[in-house]
Amino acid sequence: MSPDCSLSAIHPVPPARDSLPSERPSVADSLAVGRRVLEIESAAVALVAAGLDQAFGAAVALLAAEPGKVIVSGMGKSGHVGRKMAATLASTGTPAFFVHPGEASHGDLGMIGPGDAVIALSNSGETSELADLVAYTRRMAIPLVTITGHHPSTLSEAADVALVLPPLAEACPHGLAPTTSTTAMMALGDALAVALLEWRGFTASDFRLFHPGGRLGRVLLRVADLMHTEAQLPLVSPDTPMADAVVEISAKSLGCAGVIDAQGRLLGIITDGDLRRHMAADLLALPARAVMTPRPKTTAPGTLAVEALGVMNRSAITGLFAVDETGRAVGFLHMHDCLRAGLA
Repeated sequence: MSPDCSLSAIHPVPPARDSLPSERPSVADSLAVGRRVLEIESAAVALVAAGLDQAFGAAVALLAAEPGKVIVSGMGKSGHVGRKMAATLASTGTPAFFVHPGEASHGDLGMIGPGDAVIALSNSGETSELADLVAYTRRMAIPLVTITGHHPSTLSEAADVALVLPPLAEACPHGLAPTTSTTAMMALGDALAVALLEWRGFTASDFRLFHPGGRLGRVLLRVADLMHTEAQLPLVSPDTPMADAVVEISAKSLGCAGVIDAQGRLLGIITDGDLRRHMAADLLALPARAVMTPRPKTTAPGTLAVEALGVMNRSAITGLFAVDETGRAVGFLHMHDCLRAGLA
């Protein structure tokens, strides 16, 4: 080994750091830091809310007017915020995706075309990696909304609508790590997404279309998504002998039968409880109308399944007929259907 190839040269010993604390922070110290950061960031969001002006409304109108997609772009921490912003927009009725500015300069500009709009994020407003993307939007007449922390800046002055954050101190004690600024930027992105959601009249049913998986998708299921229909329904007429009604109950395996008139309107229901209450030698010869419980609890196909499940729980029953606006029996929801869907 040559004299210059010492181990210390290969693996230099780091210099002593006089700034290191002599003792580890206590739990109370960490708690105080956490509260301080959250207070700083919550105050920043309140400041952004107080400073919203006509530019915000103009940005919403501009984005809503375009029939295509919203493309979000940013570098570094602003890029991470942009990815979340694009995901929130896409899940709330505004088609959107994230394009990395570096990839945009190497072919991904082809993802952006007529009818689209761009949201560019940069706290400084001087992010050089966004230059090609911004130039492309200007050349192709693609609407550009920017979110920056400085105005005037290169990015804010290039925009059709510039949303400018107020002066914000980072929660980092050195004032360096993007903390407060990214929180404010993300909150402003949420505000845009929700404003666009309301502009488009986006409903809970629309929301479920984009969230079929997970607990959220289950909670938004409607009775119509789970109910038994048509030939699966156990239905008899008021004059049907109970001998035939019992056969219908057994054949459809839902534990009951609905009693309907000639127009299909639900008149009553026959359950095992009704059978027990009328147990006698002549039970099977009785007509269904003599055994049924009239005016049973029902639901509508458009009702949330969790609401129908709540009715079952409160009424200590295991199923509900779904009726349309005319009272016709069009479906049946059993508690087991709700359990299989993961609603309880």
